[in-house]
Amino acid sequence: MFNVLVLAYYFPPLGLSGVQRTLKFVKYLPFFGWKPTVVTCEPGAYYAFDETLLDDLKDKNIEIHRVKGKEINARLKKKGVVEMPSELVRKTLKFVSSVVYATDNKKAWSENAYQYCRKLLSEKKYDLVFISGPPFSMFEYAGMLKTEFDIPLITDYRDLWLGNHFAIYPTPFHKSLNRKREYEVLKLSDKIIVTNRRIKERLMEYYQFLQFSDIAILPHGYDPEDFINNPQNISLEKGYFHLTYSGIFYEYITPKYFLEAFRMIVDEKPDAAHKIKLHFAGILRKENRKMISKLGLSDYVVEHGYLNHLDAVGILKSSSALWFMVGDGKNSDTISSGKMFEYIGSGKPILACLSDGALKTILQEYNAAQIVPPADIHSIKNAILSLYSDFQKSALTEGSNEFRDKFRRDQLTEILSKEFNAVLRV
Repeated sequence: MFNVLVLAYYFPPLGLSGVQRTLKFVKYLPFFGWKPTVVTCEPGAYYAFDETLLDDLKDKNIEIHRVKGKEINARLKKKGVVEMPSELVRKTLKFVSSVVYATDNKKAWSENAYQYCRKLLSEKKYDLVFISGPPFSMFEYAGMLKTEFDIPLITDYRDLWLGNHFAIYPTPFHKSLNRKREYEVLKLSDKIIVTNRRIKERLMEYYQFLQFSDIAILPHGYDPEDFINNPQNISLEKGYFHLTYSGIFYEYITPKYFLEAFRMIVDEKPDAAHKIKLHFAGILRKENRKMISKLGLSDYVVEHGYLNHLDAVGILKSSSALWFMVGDGKNSDTISSGKMFEYIGSGKPILACLSDGALKTILQEYNAAQIVPPADIHSIKNAILSLYSDFQKSALTEGSNEFRDKFRRDQLTEILSKEFNAVLRV
């Protein structure tokens, strides 16, 4: 077995996005000759936790080292689960954070994790360092580890660094500093992994020294074991068309246009509307609930709250169809939503509210997707009614197994292990 040091701030028991990709890599890497050792954060205050995710690593003898930082999450450790702020508050806090921290507010944790990794690398032989971001402040320190210990480094981009859809650059200096830091890390990386072609193209546009072969595309995926071996049986009311959204809303991802489209159905086709249930599995903010209430849709909405991962998958399996959206915004075409690949794994029909971008390109090959512009209320309304009509006729289409297999987590991890082997030339 080769040894890989895996650096990932977002890792179970933290929930929400960002944890699944690294967790599943760690789960399956031992099957392909790589023993991972994980360095992650010590859980502090956060919006959601899911202890059940760690069941994936039971009896696998995976070392997990938890490092404490000084970021706000760590300082509020005793708070446990905290309420997700409104978008206005989140953006305000993000701006303040961006003024103080040029890269991101996880820098204190990154410094501590760097020192901890130095200790590990001094005590044991590791063949490679693999780091997944965001956050990207740790990327800088990973580059320092590569230089100090002469160890291969593979950087994994779940999203863009420079130009990230969440990024705020208060001054030109902040932006140029991020560009300089990213340039230095990419120069040191032995291989760069990205989740989609749009991110690859953007990196090659920003940094002219990069060659096509320097960057490999490894998309998000789904774990077939989460579906096949899932004991969860979510009972949904029979006779209704159950349309489900799994996840949270933020930035360009909003339920606004979908809810307005459904309000039109209520007004124009009330008989159909009364046979449709809108399910939300995840964190709904107060502003989302207020929107639902203002549109008079409370009787049509079923809110499940944040669920552990198996229960969330159970909802997907039990639903008639699934929907999600990514609106237009800065570099939104590079967003690779992890939940879309679990939607694909379910085989269910998908209503996707998308503009041109990475997600739309992939879904166009899924033979059970209706893709409409994210803010086109009339098109969304018609797509919902079309799916409902198919449901009434028992004619809902499922995605092809051949297409779904492209995104199996075990097979994606095998590809990652081959990239590891290539770097080591073994």
